[in-house]
Amino acid sequence: MRDPQAFPVNEDARLIPMWSIIAAGIAFVVVEYYWWLILPATRHHPPAPLGLRVYFNLSWGLLAALYFLMVGYVSRDAPRRSMSARFWMVICFVLPGGIGAVLYFLLRLPVTSLCAACGTHVQNEFHFCPQCAYQLTASCGNCFRSVRITDQFCTRCGHELAEDHMPARLRAIAD
Repeated sequence: MRDPQAFPVNEDARLIPMWSIIAAGIAFVVVEYYWWLILPATRHHPPAPLGLRVYFNLSWGLLAALYFLMVGYVSRDAPRRSMSARFWMVICFVLPGGIGAVLYFLLRLPVTSLCAACGTHVQNEFHFCPQCAYQLTASCGNCFRSVRITDQFCTRCGHELAEDHMPARLRAIAD
């Protein structure tokens, strides 16, 4: 058997909190209990074919579980993006059928991080801090596109990056 550490875990999958996983499991069990034990006892007509019942029971159980996993994901992802987790969790709970989650994914902001110099929240794709002009990532001095620290020429415009006088802290990472 392979080493468990060898299985790559997606960073987004790690954002689902344990309470959400437990709530999803409970929701799945409750829905299955309702569909298999409570609902058939209240019907006055013959049940549907077994294959159809299994399909609908599992589908509704998985949808209920997915609902709680989605709310848990939003609770951890929203703060990473400098958004209100409580607001988006309420939107996901209140709007039916996953419409809240669709709105969240359509309207969410880019991931932010802190500037090392002044502590301002900046988007990860920024090359310079908007408050203190601190260079956050390596960029081409000609077209200002992202470049890897180890690149010698810009992949977009062909500019020689050695002429840009990259800050020493970025050059130290490349060495």
